[in-house]
Amino acid sequence: MTSRYAPKPPWLKVRAPGGEAYTSLKDTFRKLDLYTVCEEARCPNMGECWAEGTATIMLLGDTCTRGCRFCAVTTGNPKGAVDVREPEHVARALAKMELQYVVMTMVDRDDLLDGGAEHVAKTVTRLRELRPDMLIETLLGDFLGRSEPLEATVDAAPDVWAHNIEVVERLQRTIRDVRCSYAQSMGVLERVKQRAPKMITKSSIMVGIGETDDEVLQTMSDLRAVGVDIVTLGQYLRPTPKHAEVARFVDPAQFDAYAETGKQMGFSFVASGPLVRSSYKAAEVFVRSTLKGATREETDRVMKERLATAQDAARAHGEASIPRSTSEFAARAAAALVPAASLVRRP
Repeated sequence: MTSRYAPKPPWLKVRAPGGEAYTSLKDTFRKLDLYTVCEEARCPNMGECWAEGTATIMLLGDTCTRGCRFCAVTTGNPKGAVDVREPEHVARALAKMELQYVVMTMVDRDDLLDGGAEHVAKTVTRLRELRPDMLIETLLGDFLGRSEPLEATVDAAPDVWAHNIEVVERLQRTIRDVRCSYAQSMGVLERVKQRAPKMITKSSIMVGIGETDDEVLQTMSDLRAVGVDIVTLGQYLRPTPKHAEVARFVDPAQFDAYAETGKQMGFSFVASGPLVRSSYKAAEVFVRSTLKGATREETDRVMKERLATAQDAARAHGEASIPRSTSEFAARAAAALVPAASLVRRP
């Protein structure tokens, strides 16, 4: 195991969040009383994603009923407490914000009969009414594998439905809460695809927590077998000394190898890197994943061409804020980039 006092490798060092866009969004979140998993989970990419117009909102409070050994979110028993005004409040708040892509996640709420599914579905539906241009990704729990709550969230029709497998099968019992399981998570992802075959599904794997590379590849293969379209892989970082230890720091070259293998497996897109998290650059990942049949070089070209066009248009209109990267551009204008058929010519 790596010592908690050992310095992190250089590829894991990031700048402290800051800048006008970050500060503005942070102030807005506080004024509107919104929880973000970016803050609760101490995500290292918070400043970068916020500056690019993507944020992850956490529904159903800030207390999770499960106690996974990798997660920094508070564990406890909310005893059925739910703010019934939250779906309307969150939808109205998000509708006012300069976001083009929002990820709605949730704490696990095993204290509720439906696990909070109806609450999530109402929030998605209401935001869709207020901001039809905004792309919505839901990153949800497993609802204990029950079909009815699961179907309620699928029928709300988010653009992406995500659930994280988190770790390889061998580590499920030691890292995730006892109410989670590898089979249950795989089953949930499979049922989503069966319920809505055209729905883009997504999952995430943490590495560096005790697995082998072969186990990572097997997990990716299992995810693809149940129809998952997008997979993200990132380095596990220990939130506090009370959490599971880091077993290894995976080299960036190995992350590239995961991505190449994932491409060969047939995933629409693989986001793989030391600092990648399930919602990292979510808008760009979504846009690239819709370019099915295109090579990475083709998607890079399309994204760069669109970015250049947007920059020229912004300058011509004297706009103060000009997109600086393909990711920031995707976050601002993701809705305009879909359907992808208009962007990439397929044989």
